[in-house]
Amino acid sequence: MELQDQEQAVTSEREVFELPSEAQVEAEKEAPLDLTQVQMRIQEIIRVLNNFSDLRGPSHSRNDYMDQLKRDMCFYYGYNEFLMEKLLQLFTVSEAVEFFEANEVARPVTIRTNTLKTRRRDLAQALINRGVNLDPIGKWTKVGLTIFDSPVPVGATPEYMAGHYMIQAASSFLPVMALGPQENEKVLDMSAAPGGKTTYCSALMKNTGMMVANDANKEREKALVANIHRLGVSNAIVCNYDGREFPKVMGGFDRVLLDAPCSGTGVISKDASVKTNKGPEDFSMLTHLQKELILSAIDSVNADSATGGFIVYSTCSVTVDEDEAVVNYALSKRPNVRLVDTGLDFGRPGFTSFRGQAFHHSLALTRRFYPHAHNMDGFFVAKFKKTSNKIVVGDKQVVPAGSGAKLKQKKKKN
Repeated sequence: MELQDQEQAVTSEREVFELPSEAQVEAEKEAPLDLTQVQMRIQEIIRVLNNFSDLRGPSHSRNDYMDQLKRDMCFYYGYNEFLMEKLLQLFTVSEAVEFFEANEVARPVTIRTNTLKTRRRDLAQALINRGVNLDPIGKWTKVGLTIFDSPVPVGATPEYMAGHYMIQAASSFLPVMALGPQENEKVLDMSAAPGGKTTYCSALMKNTGMMVANDANKEREKALVANIHRLGVSNAIVCNYDGREFPKVMGGFDRVLLDAPCSGTGVISKDASVKTNKGPEDFSMLTHLQKELILSAIDSVNADSATGGFIVYSTCSVTVDEDEAVVNYALSKRPNVRLVDTGLDFGRPGFTSFRGQAFHHSLALTRRFYPHAHNMDGFFVAKFKKTSNKIVVGDKQVVPAGSGAKLKQKKKKN
C-alpha cells in the first residue's frame, strides 16, 4: 500500500502542467479566472520552474513559464508589470512568493524607548500595567519593543505624551545603529522628518554636541519639531533645505545620515499604492536624486574628524537601482570614501553583481533586510568612511565646499 502511494506521488510530481494557450490568455483578459484558480496556477508554474528539466512542457521555454507567472502574479497581488518584473529579479521564484505574501501582512507595531527620559525595563512595566501585551523586538536592539495588543491607543498613552517612547518601525533603528553617533559630535540627518532617527541620534549622543535635523519638506517638519520637543531633545537644530545644497550651507560634520527619498518598495505593506504607481520614469528621477544627495552627504563630512568621518546611506527600498547602484556610483565619483562594516550582525549582504552589472567587491559590506526574512520593512543600509577631504581630479586636488578642510596653497614669491 505504501509503495502504491509512493508511486502515485511520483506520478503526480511528474505530471506535465500545461500552460494556457494564447487564445486562453486573451480570453482571460475579458473574463479573468477567480483568485483561487490563479493561485493554483502560480503554484503549478513554480513547481515546474523548480524542476524544469523533468516537468517542462516540450514546446515551452523557461521564458514562457516566467511570462505567465508574471501575468498571474500581477493579477493575484495587484502589481503593475514593470514593478513585478523588477522585484522578481531579486529572488528565486519560491522566495519571491514569500516576499509578495509578506507584503500583504501588516508589520508588527514597534516602539523605541527614549533613553533620555526612561529605561526600556521601566517603560515596559508601565505599559504592561496598562494592559499592553509586548515583548523586546530582538537581541539586536536594547531599546525596541514590539506591541502585540493594547487596550489603549499606543499613540495616546501618558507615557507617549510624556515622550518616553517613539512609535517607530524596527527597520529605521538600523541606520542610526550603523551611524553610531558619539557624544559631543556634530551630526547631520539630511532627511529627518518625522524625527525617529534624529531623536534616536540625540539619545545616543545624550543631548550633547549638535544634531542638525534637515528636511526639504516644510510641512513634514511640523511633526519633526513636535517629536523633538516631546522627547526632550535639546541638542537639535531644525532647518529646511534641499539636501543637495548642504555642503554649501553647512559642513564639517563628524557624521551624516542620509535616509534617502525612495520608491518605498520595502514598505508596500504600509502603502499598497506603490504596487501600481511606480514606473520607469519614477525610478529614473529617484535614482538621479539619490546620487546627487549621496555626493552632498559625503562632501558635508570632515574626514579629519577625531571621532567620526562616517556617512550612512539607507533606503526603505529593495531595488538594486536605488541601493547598490547608487552606492557604487558614489564610490566611483568619490575615491576619498570606502565602505566599512555596518556593525549590524544580521541582514543579507548587498549584491556585488546583478544581472550583468558588476559592483565594487566591498558592496558585500552593505546590508539588505526583507519583510519575509526579518519580519520588518524592506531596508538597505550602507556605511562609508571618508579617508580624505581632497579629491584628485586629473593632477589637481580639489576640496569640496563644506568638508571642513582647507587646501594649502603655496604663496607666490614676488
